[in-house]
Amino acid sequence: MDEPGLLLQSIPFILLIDLPLAAVVFLGSMRSWIRSFSLPPRHSLYQPRVSCVITCYKEGLDVQRTLLSLCEQTYPGEIELIPVVDDASTNTITMRAVRDFQPDPGLYPKRCIRPIAKWKRGGRVSSLNAGLAMSSGEIVLAVDGDTSFDNTAVAAMVRHFEDANVPAVAGNLRVRNTWQSLATVMQAIEYLLSINMTRIGLSEWNLINNISGAFGAFRRETLVQIGGWNTHSAEDLDLTLRIKSYFGRHPDLRIPFEAKAIGHTDVPHTFRQFFQQRLRWDGDLFFLYARKHWGNISPRLMGWPNFAMLVFSGLYVQVINPFIIVAYSLALLLSEPWPRLVALAGFIYAAYLLLQVVQFTWMLILSSERPRRDMLLLLFLPLYPLAMFVIRCWSAVAMLNEILRRSHEETAMAPWWVINRAIRF
Repeated sequence: MDEPGLLLQSIPFILLIDLPLAAVVFLGSMRSWIRSFSLPPRHSLYQPRVSCVITCYKEGLDVQRTLLSLCEQTYPGEIELIPVVDDASTNTITMRAVRDFQPDPGLYPKRCIRPIAKWKRGGRVSSLNAGLAMSSGEIVLAVDGDTSFDNTAVAAMVRHFEDANVPAVAGNLRVRNTWQSLATVMQAIEYLLSINMTRIGLSEWNLINNISGAFGAFRRETLVQIGGWNTHSAEDLDLTLRIKSYFGRHPDLRIPFEAKAIGHTDVPHTFRQFFQQRLRWDGDLFFLYARKHWGNISPRLMGWPNFAMLVFSGLYVQVINPFIIVAYSLALLLSEPWPRLVALAGFIYAAYLLLQVVQFTWMLILSSERPRRDMLLLLFLPLYPLAMFVIRCWSAVAMLNEILRRSHEETAMAPWWVINRAIRF
């Protein structure tokens, strides 16, 4: 096979899968950047009470960092802290850390804490719903117990809810333990590109695909209307899909992404832990798209723009594409001689590295609030295309695991007696 033939084999992947989504993100981020210069500074007097539901399990003393970062918010309104400790009878260190934390009323006059101890384990969803039931704020912030926040995060999130058409706001996430290992460095790059950059671009077109479970804000009325969080797994994507099922009937609804509301979360620091996490994440993703929400994925419910983006970025890129990549790689491995195989792999690697260098540079210029720190990650960017190839292949393994074994029913996020009482899909 000649060299042009090699190019023709690889170019369709680049053009048909990654470039269209990259173009949507690029145009959206450019529009956001231009708009940030053209609009005058916004000073909102909207200051509703905010309830922060903090899901706690085995964070130990780290949960106090989360609570303190929420107390230190510059938001002038009231913030109610509701740490929910799951399986408190076993997680005594976390429970003690929550009980020992008392905000100084002199330093934090509008901050109060109302801890909840769930003595028997019920899982993350039951913790969120318990916190929702006890909350009194108009806005509910759902966060993880191992996530801390910049002190302007709450104010940046809340201002969007002044618009009655905003049911939820997605927050920005960074990796807190970036330099702990090579695995955390790769995840730090992924978070910057897939959460920061991508969601800035998608938000401009009202196409946010997921509100992260570690940092999301919701109008309490919306949560009550849709029945709170559902049992099973990937509760963040599940809730986002249920909210977006109203977009077709109410086209003025929108879910903004607030890039200036920044949370810092810990990620798995070994590749073994990382692959275990993605085995659950990607298996749950297939479960939600192909089983639980299959009947709700329609333009009538979601509206045409969100339906088209979900079909492309959700079903095609996230569900179908990993299988195509595995099949394509195996076909080349079995059919091509080694010299040509190496040449083709090198071309594909170079193309994706160029695309990701452009995306990362664009992120540094447009949206990074810590450019000097983020710039150090450029040293590791040559490894990122290889990491993404492995991650996508592993996604196919995770989805096969869900197809053959219904792995979402074995999730560590909830005990078996909770899963067994859920509706079976």
